[in-house]
Amino acid sequence: MLLETPKAENGTTAEPFTLSDPKGASYSMSELQGKNGLLIAFICNHCPYVKAIASRLVEDAKRLQEAGINVVAINANDYNQVPQDSPANMLLFAEKHSFNFPYLVDEDQSVSKAYGAVCTPDFFGFNSAGELQYRGRLDSAAMGDATNREPELMDAMLAMATTGLGPATQHPSIGCSIKWK
Repeated sequence: MLLETPKAENGTTAEPFTLSDPKGASYSMSELQGKNGLLIAFICNHCPYVKAIASRLVEDAKRLQEAGINVVAINANDYNQVPQDSPANMLLFAEKHSFNFPYLVDEDQSVSKAYGAVCTPDFFGFNSAGELQYRGRLDSAAMGDATNREPELMDAMLAMATTGLGPATQHPSIGCSIKWK
């Protein structure tokens, strides 16, 4: 089922969480917060929309990390419904796409529900104070040709690093529905 993300409620504070990666390493939101912000990407392994943007997400994450903005991906899908999204397959997906950020399992889906995530991919950009300033798509390319893309998420996060504020215009992300239990 194709969904669009709702408009961001800018200024809301990031919900604290602690999640583990597929190997059992634990990460808390406070540890992940970068000096200039944090990007939380709700993704999964099987969604064609995530597959289409995975390499661009990794490229953009490198630039964001260089600017002091940390990146984390969270998989909330019920992998009993969708075995492709299992923790073992998360490791393979992260390796295939050379993830340079943690990819965490939201086993009970509580973090995804707390954030109001609705689809994969669903991006939440927080400033250095942990305030939501961006919720939207990765870029203008979506499923199409990325040669002339506008890196909307990266541009928004880099602006937030200096101003603390996200852009006035934000385009919703489009993707597959999260597979709830």
